[in-house]
Amino acid sequence: MALASILKPEAVKVFSAVSSKKRLFQEIGDLAQSAYGLDAQATVDALLERESLGPTGVGHGVALPHARMPGLNGVVGTFVMLEKPIDFGSVDRQPVDIAFSLFAPEDAGVEHLKALALVSRTLRDASLCAKLRANPDPATLYTLLTESHTLAA
Repeated sequence: MALASILKPEAVKVFSAVSSKKRLFQEIGDLAQSAYGLDAQATVDALLERESLGPTGVGHGVALPHARMPGLNGVVGTFVMLEKPIDFGSVDRQPVDIAFSLFAPEDAGVEHLKALALVSRTLRDASLCAKLRANPDPATLYTLLTESHTLAA
């Protein structure tokens, strides 16, 4: 599995004014709707429901919100960069400025876990995250994300 197989270029966005986790999820819902045709409110609700089980902020300014959604045929993702980090309740208590969201079919067993592991591994690379933070252009971000995994493979 490659990041390019779960992330479309049009599902990468930079936001300048997101003030809270809930607002971030609303932006992700809108992005998932425009890129993949997912219902924006259902996406927000699914992310909030998953988040109620425990925060998906994994540390070092990175969050991996994810949810299972009806009507999907495979795992899809969105990548969001925030110009101003927000409090996310992360394990290291650091604010989040990178959020890679994954949406999986309701019955996606291993595929969902493999995608989550791939994204987690990719975003644990401190030099990649530094490059992402230094290049707030969606096309550049997409290239960095999709080429980084190819090089690491």
